[in-house]
Amino acid sequence: MRTPIVHEGVKYLEYEIRQIVEVGKSIEALGVPMTWENIGDPVQMGEKVAPWIADVVRGLLDDSRAWAYCPTRGVQATREYLATEVNRRGGVRITPNDILFVNGIADAVDKVYDMIRRDARVIMPSPSYPTHTSNEAKRSEYAKLLFHLDPRRGWQPDIDDLRMKVKYNPQVAGIALVNPDNPTGIVYEEPVLREIVEIARTYGLFVICDEVYAHICFNGPSFHLSQYLGDVPGLALRGISKEYPWPGARCGWFEILNADKDADFAVYTKGLLAAKMMEVCATTLPQMSIPKIFGDLRYPAHLKRRAEMFAGRAEEAYSIFKPVPGTIVNRVHGAFYFTVVFEDRLLNNHQSLKIENREAAALIESIVQGVSPDKRFVYYLMGATGICVTPLSGFHSSLPGFRITLLQTDDAKRRDTFHRIAQAIRDYLASA
Repeated sequence: MRTPIVHEGVKYLEYEIRQIVEVGKSIEALGVPMTWENIGDPVQMGEKVAPWIADVVRGLLDDSRAWAYCPTRGVQATREYLATEVNRRGGVRITPNDILFVNGIADAVDKVYDMIRRDARVIMPSPSYPTHTSNEAKRSEYAKLLFHLDPRRGWQPDIDDLRMKVKYNPQVAGIALVNPDNPTGIVYEEPVLREIVEIARTYGLFVICDEVYAHICFNGPSFHLSQYLGDVPGLALRGISKEYPWPGARCGWFEILNADKDADFAVYTKGLLAAKMMEVCATTLPQMSIPKIFGDLRYPAHLKRRAEMFAGRAEEAYSIFKPVPGTIVNRVHGAFYFTVVFEDRLLNNHQSLKIENREAAALIESIVQGVSPDKRFVYYLMGATGICVTPLSGFHSSLPGFRITLLQTDDAKRRDTFHRIAQAIRDYLASA
């Protein structure tokens, strides 16, 4: 090109959850059937949407408004409903104009970081969902700024690490969380959340909380950002993809909290609205479904059933992986993921698994050189067992490990998959 066109931050865009699929598809093409344990799509993994929810959506097709643009902020009746729900929780109060609809949480995340000054930073946990970390690094073109979640303390955050990094990095303007968390399944404890908010208040920061899994909690409650934020500015990110579930709707929204408490934050949130205005609006029909489905008397039972379902699968995974030597695992309290961490210095570049398919073996041998230790294990796992998981390094973590989902609806297949992975770990660690 006459003039360079590539944004320097492009090199920071990493999404291992889908990038690993390219390798998996190559192995599958060589004759190794693949079990996909990498992507958090309940529908793709066999979950059937409740018939009554499908009926509600189907009924909206007869409403001509579902085929039209909606206001940029979103469907008025839906925003009124959601604002009422936020105010009913207690805590920060909002109006319908504090709700802004976007095309899925990924769209929200992209806008959140793109509208921040290049020299301002947002600190977030490690492991961290890569859409957040990659978008933050892309905008700033700086190395990621992360605080640690500790697998030896149930993945609760190292608050001292967070506090010191905020104190000695004055360019930090915000703290981002995912609660319940992806990939760890942690649900942040209320005292921890209040400590994080107090750090934000002390240093004049805002808080971002991705709450797309807010209604998939078990073994204790999850707290919405609006309930513990106090007078600190913040953004809660919500959606329907994981809880209807309807990931293909690409329907999410911001809850803009305490915009009136800080003039700079108020201008920033107006920028979010202006950015959405450039796209006209988010998709109308999914928005129209929300008051009808959230407000249906059957919806609380729907959420309870799914939470209990994932709680059972999480306990199943824990019981299978806990006895495996050389691993650190924790009971999961929310979302639908399970993370296995390898003990320090157990992985090396000599370990392997036996791969029966010769072509697949040759492919794996050609791509494992120089990769991170956990990715090496993941590649051998795919070649030897046909199971695709996501390496923990793909979540911008220095901890070696991997993430699986709890989504497989075939109970026998799910248990068999977990047992095969557990045995593969034993064989891999014993190989060198």
